[in-house]
Parts: sequence; structure tokens; C-alpha cells
Amino acid sequence: MGYYDQTEMTTRFEEKPQRRSRKGYFFSGFVGAVIGAATVTASLNYIPAFQNQKGQASVVQQVQQSEGTAVPVVNNMKSTDLAGMIQGAKEAVVGVINYQTADTLDAQDSEAGSGSGVVYKKVGNKALVITNNHVVEGAKRLEVKLANGEKIAAKLVGADRWLDLAVIEIDGTNIKTVATLGDSDKVRVGEQAIAIGNPIGLDGTVTEGIISSKNREIPVDVDQDGSADWQAEVLQTDASINPGNSGGALFNENGEVIGINSSKIAQEAVEGIGFAIPINVAKPIVESLEKYGKVQRPFLGVQLRSLDEVSTYASRQLNLPTEVTGGVIILQTTANSPAAKAGLQQYDVVVALDGQEVKDSVQLRKYLYEKKKIGDEMKVTFYRDGKKQEETIKLDANAD
Repeated sequence: MGYYDQTEMTTRFEEKPQRRSRKGYFFSGFVGAVIGAATVTASLNYIPAFQNQKGQASVVQQVQQSEGTAVPVVNNMKSTDLAGMIQGAKEAVVGVINYQTADTLDAQDSEAGSGSGVVYKKVGNKALVITNNHVVEGAKRLEVKLANGEKIAAKLVGADRWLDLAVIEIDGTNIKTVATLGDSDKVRVGEQAIAIGNPIGLDGTVTEGIISSKNREIPVDVDQDGSADWQAEVLQTDASINPGNSGGALFNENGEVIGINSSKIAQEAVEGIGFAIPINVAKPIVESLEKYGKVQRPFLGVQLRSLDEVSTYASRQLNLPTEVTGGVIILQTTANSPAAKAGLQQYDVVVALDGQEVKDSVQLRKYLYEKKKIGDEMKVTFYRDGKKQEETIKLDANAD
């Protein structure tokens, strides 16, 4: 399983692209093949005064951004204002084109795939765009296509494979509006959802639906080894999200970005199931990418494998008590890492963190990344050769 990417009005399934090796962000073990839909949906400086059907400007509220740019937000929008909102929002949608070096004698850069992005901030003469990590991954160079068709060079600021998010920078001279980021915590099931993007090269395509669920958790295989490494928290929508939509925005009826479109289920019998990263989940990741070029997370410095993923014979070799049915095996520790300094060893089986039961590697990472901070201490309960032990680890910053 992998992502669909859009190249010259055609789509292709890229589990292992011929031009390059990509560690894709994909949802595994869920109904069928999961597709990263390269999407672009953005609400730029958001929507300079929309016109209703009578030609009158819609009611807006001025919202102050950190750099002092006032961003209009439509309040109490009536259905007659929707078309005006969409027209303005399309100005905030950009295409993101990934160029890579082809495996040919001339070794020229060629388009490997394309997706979408959301212009969300202007800083001086630069503009910043949110997109998906899988849209920009492996790029030799990047290019952004504005709503008016102009193509400009883009620079990668930072990317995070765990949340499938990336930030790129472009010249902001011709960027007049930026997206208004909403509050995904306030989204309700049944609310209107609008996606704008470039599916199969059809620039500025608009699809509309509702929020189908706001509390979905989807297994993600980050390293594509066939095992889930993460549980992605997503918004589910029935607004069509197709190849070319990845990285764009999912809007509410007021034109605020409530999610970053990321994927859909690809199976003949499945219709109307698409996913977006909630904007409140994305915000701290984007801020960290802006500041550090990566996401600062605490790390242990271990290679892990869930106990339920190994054979019964291998499990017996660990001499675990019969009542231990879940846990995480340490396959390897990194030299001078927090785990190594605390004395954790190969084939130790971690069963709890700070007294909280850990059944698999996904649960371990979720606790580490969501409950702990760099510099925190964490009590690790584990079994070594059948004996239960505890060690306290002081967490360091992630090395990559």
C-alpha cells in the first residue's frame, strides 16, 4: 500500500516508486489500500471581502495574526455566501510539484508527483505553505503553482513523517491572502466540509460534504515494514479527496481551515471516506518545523518490535511469565542514548511506562510523544530473562 501521486494528468500507485525510494505515510490494516491524495486546498489571507448574491460584502471579523496581518473571517455565513467563500478560498490553494532526478543517462530532474498546499502565513517578503510530508519527500527541488497558474520555486523548511506534515517557503511578493486556521476541537459531526485542490491535475476543483467523524484513529506504517508504527488522529469526511488533493485544506462553512487533507480509502466498494489531519494537531507541528526544521520530541534511542508480532517460539525464548501477553521488545539500543545510559538492553521487554501498561510499540510511542517532554524522567518497567525490573530514564531530544 502507498500513495497515489498526480503527474501530467495521470495517476499511479507508488508503493515503491521507480525513480526513488520513499518511506510513505500510509494507513495500514484498514478496509483497503490507503492513498495519500496529493491535495491543495488553502484559504489564503483569507478571503478578502466576499460578495453575496446581492453584490454586498459579507460580514467579517478582523483577526490579528502574529505578524500583524489582519485576516478576515466570515461569521454567521448563510448558504448564499458559500459560493463567495469558495471563490476567495481558491486564491489560497496552491499546487506543490516534486521534482526528482530520473534514473537516466542525462540525469535531469523530472516531475515525480504533485500535491497541494495551504498558504497560511506571510513573514516579510516570504510566504509559508503547509503540505504533506509524502508530497515533498525525496524531492531534488520543489515548485509551487499559484492559483493564477504562475509557477515559483519553493524551499523545504522542515518535514515530519510521523504526522505527515511539511512546511515549504516561497516568495510572497504575489501572495495577497493567507489562510485563516480554525479550531478543529469545535468541529461537530454533520457540519459542512469543503475541500479545494488539484485532483488529477484539475486545478481549483471543489468538493463538498460533511464531517463524518472527528475522533478516528488510523494505524500508520511509517517505515513500510508491514507493521503499524503510529495511530494517526484524523477527521473523517465524505467530501471527495482524490489523487492530487494531499496537503491541501479542509474548510468549514466559514472558510476556516479545520484540517489538512491527507488520504482516502482506495477500494472499489468504498465511497465517501476521506481523512484530514485536524488543524489543532497540525499547529504545534508546523510551529516546530518553522522554528527548528524538525519536530522536537523526546526519544529513548531504541529499536522496537511489539511482542505480538513475533512468533510463539521467539516469545518463549524471552522467558516471560505466562501472564505477560503484551509488551514491546527492545531489538537494539543506540549508543549513548537515554535508554543505553539507563541500562536497558537488547531483548528487554517493556510492559509499562510510569506505571501505565504498554501493550505494543504504537502505545509506547503515543505515550512518549504525547505525555512526556524533553528533559522529563520516565519510569520504565520491563522483563529481562523472565525477571521484572524497573529503571528511570531521563529523556533527551530526538536525534534525527
